[in-house]
Amino acid sequence: MPDVMPHAKLMGKEATIDCGMHATAISIVRDSIPPRHIPSSTISIDATMATFNILQLPFRKSTHISLSSSIQQYISKKYDQHPDMFRHDLDVVDALRRDAVNVREAHPSGIKKLQTYAGQLVWMGGKFPIDIGANFSWQPALGYHTEHALAQNNLKYELMNILYNLAALYSQLALASNGSSTDGLKTAASWFSQAAGVLSHMKTEVLPELRMANAPDDMDEATLESLTQLLLAQSQECFWQKAVMDNYKDASIAKLAARVSDLYNAAGEAAMRSEAISSAWIHHMSAKHHHFAAAAQYRAACDCLEKRRYGEEVARLMDAVACVNEGLKECRGGYLSKAVVDDLNGLKKRVEEDLKRAEKDNDLIYLQVVPPKSELKVLDRANMAIARIPPQVAKPYDYFGDHAEFGPALFTKLVPFAVHVAVSIYEEHRDRLVNNNIIAELETMTDKLHEILSSLNLPGSLQALEKPLGLPGTLVQHADEIRQADALLRLQRGFADIEKLCASDRSVFEEGRSLLAAEEEEDMRFRLKHGTQRWTRPESRADASPNGGAKLWNQAAEIDGYFASSTSSDAVVREKYAAIKDTLAILAGPDRGMMDYIPSSRRTEIPESLKPALGRLRGAYNDVLRLESRRRKRVEALKARSRTDDIKSDILAETARLERTYPSTPIVSAHFEDFFEKRLDQLYEADVEAIEKEATDQEKTITDVQRANREFEAQKKSVGSNTEREKALQRLDNAYYKYKEVVSNVEVGRRFYNDLSRIVEQFRNQARQWVNERRKDARSLEDEISMPPLSSLSMNQTQAPPPAQQSIHTSPPAEAQIQSWADSVPQQQPRPMPPIAPVATMESTWMPEMGIKFAPPPQSGSGANTHAQQSGGNVPVKGTWDPGHGIRFG
Repeated sequence: MPDVMPHAKLMGKEATIDCGMHATAISIVRDSIPPRHIPSSTISIDATMATFNILQLPFRKSTHISLSSSIQQYISKKYDQHPDMFRHDLDVVDALRRDAVNVREAHPSGIKKLQTYAGQLVWMGGKFPIDIGANFSWQPALGYHTEHALAQNNLKYELMNILYNLAALYSQLALASNGSSTDGLKTAASWFSQAAGVLSHMKTEVLPELRMANAPDDMDEATLESLTQLLLAQSQECFWQKAVMDNYKDASIAKLAARVSDLYNAAGEAAMRSEAISSAWIHHMSAKHHHFAAAAQYRAACDCLEKRRYGEEVARLMDAVACVNEGLKECRGGYLSKAVVDDLNGLKKRVEEDLKRAEKDNDLIYLQVVPPKSELKVLDRANMAIARIPPQVAKPYDYFGDHAEFGPALFTKLVPFAVHVAVSIYEEHRDRLVNNNIIAELETMTDKLHEILSSLNLPGSLQALEKPLGLPGTLVQHADEIRQADALLRLQRGFADIEKLCASDRSVFEEGRSLLAAEEEEDMRFRLKHGTQRWTRPESRADASPNGGAKLWNQAAEIDGYFASSTSSDAVVREKYAAIKDTLAILAGPDRGMMDYIPSSRRTEIPESLKPALGRLRGAYNDVLRLESRRRKRVEALKARSRTDDIKSDILAETARLERTYPSTPIVSAHFEDFFEKRLDQLYEADVEAIEKEATDQEKTITDVQRANREFEAQKKSVGSNTEREKALQRLDNAYYKYKEVVSNVEVGRRFYNDLSRIVEQFRNQARQWVNERRKDARSLEDEISMPPLSSLSMNQTQAPPPAQQSIHTSPPAEAQIQSWADSVPQQQPRPMPPIAPVATMESTWMPEMGIKFAPPPQSGSGANTHAQQSGGNVPVKGTWDPGHGIRFG
């Protein structure tokens, strides 16, 4: 049995024992029937559960807030449902909270109020985010700051407090039970076990989801562990007490008492790591640990006496005395209640009497060897106390319903917040799939097709022969589209918008980077001023804290790379525009301008030898046009289908399925990943697979066009053609397709800078926050460095005169101006001090601030004596040099 518990930390804490018991609670119970072969003087008085020897958890207190107002505002801002749809639920949630926080008495009616509100909070956690906008204010129940409330915008924090009060209610109901009967003890043990179960549930399920930098002191992991073990120990103590009352065998009672001791020891060890559990409670746990260790050994000794193992009886009684003495050491400082102290003293008296009797009987009669403690068999344990989590706390979803214990769940018609997030995630996945994986691939293939056609001088060569005079029909259509779109002005506005967005983004970025540079310069200046040994904080670029300098400087380099890449891309797009600007102006102008730009052909009829090759080329080119038209319609249809792809109804059905399948699991967006993948495959997998077929069809079409064009060019050389008209028509056709490409590039650039604006703004805000923290830290560190050493602080220290001051009359130091309470001077002014000579800082070393003093020539006769007397009678004598007199020459 462990006999001693470390006490080094106990004496530093001060608090009062928060314990109590009903007047008719567990009373003092002694064995009324002595065991066989045991003299009547060995009647057991194990640890008695008298008034104030059991601890209870006090309630945490809260102030009234309107939770419904916060929920209503959040629904209005974040959801597309009107708050009036949930008017009844809003009223109910306020009533539930009001009833729960007003539970302040040990009455069973409070259990349902706390459980119902806690269950609704768990349910609401799947509907709302943790920071819903309500500041829940609660005062601690344990520790040294119980009057200082802590307010948090945190639903889990509210749930932790409600569950804590539920555990406190269980513990207080246990103390209010009738401890004079075995049924009352069983009831008390059950209450304690449920209280321990609630605290265990808080520690394992709620605390990890709290999302607070530091949990409240009286609800952190160490405190919850200590309180859980404490409540289990008191539950086990009830079973021990019942066994004593029912006259169980000594061996059985010893097993129960040993387990009580273990649980109190575990509670005390965990309490040593807590900042909230007071010294009084820790001393109480330690005393009870030693108390029940002694009681277990005492009962084991009684069992040895009954079984005639007299030597072992003596050894166990000796160990019991040692345990009691260790427990009595906890009485120092007055931390223990009178009931606990009386229990220890009573047990010590009885054990010492039995030890005296046992040693005498063994020495005179039985003569058995008394084994050392190391050879004693470790006592077995009988554990009866188990942390039982109430099912209403462990599985609250099972108690919701129209006729269930908790009633209907609140806000069931409200779409969970995680579902809104999931919808946004799906739309992002869908747009990325449609735009990047499908449309972008098709546009790339189309651009490649146009490049090949342009290299073949198509359709210019066809149009020059088919339409030797006037304007070709396709060219007229392209010109009309250019005019209707006001192409030149549209592109100029697009470039202007990009310049403005780029300048704005760069301005925000440079502001953030200048903050980092200024902070780095300040840090280097302080580092040079104070030295690296005293300026110990990390350099700006080496600060590895979250959102620290290292991360911010890396982010700045990354953003700078974005700007460099975008600037290069912008220049390429502008070059494309500059290359087609003049030709595009012709397309945007009147038809007469195009006719003047395109020379007419002198030959108006197509030679007969050229018609077959021309027909084959026209057919192949028409296949290209049909392929491009089909592709364009496919893209338009895909965009329209993407815009009408509304997942809300399907995701709500999936949410309902998940809630039915996993009622105790909060809905998160990750639960819909498989659902998203299946839906995207179902809707867009055919389009993804069609890309490969499109590429195959395009390669075949291009091959046909190239073959037909080679035949056409060979025939055309034999008959001749108007190459100037062909080139002019081809330039106009190329300008049209380049215009479409530039428009697409401008839109991409605009989206890029809009997205970049959010990145640079976040970077600037993080840089500003970090720089402010670093400057605050720098001021604190500089103040700390500038503080004088403690060894130089003295009430009697005087200040040395400044170097340039030659007068010996100095004002009293600041420390000397503190007025004595014994002084009779009525004014609050310092008393006048007589002139004092400056005191050198060292006794035998000349300091520069002393200056160099030259003495006047020595005087003879009485004049010298008179001068010496006027100067204070300090006639120079041989001996040790006084630094206060300066250096004299002559």
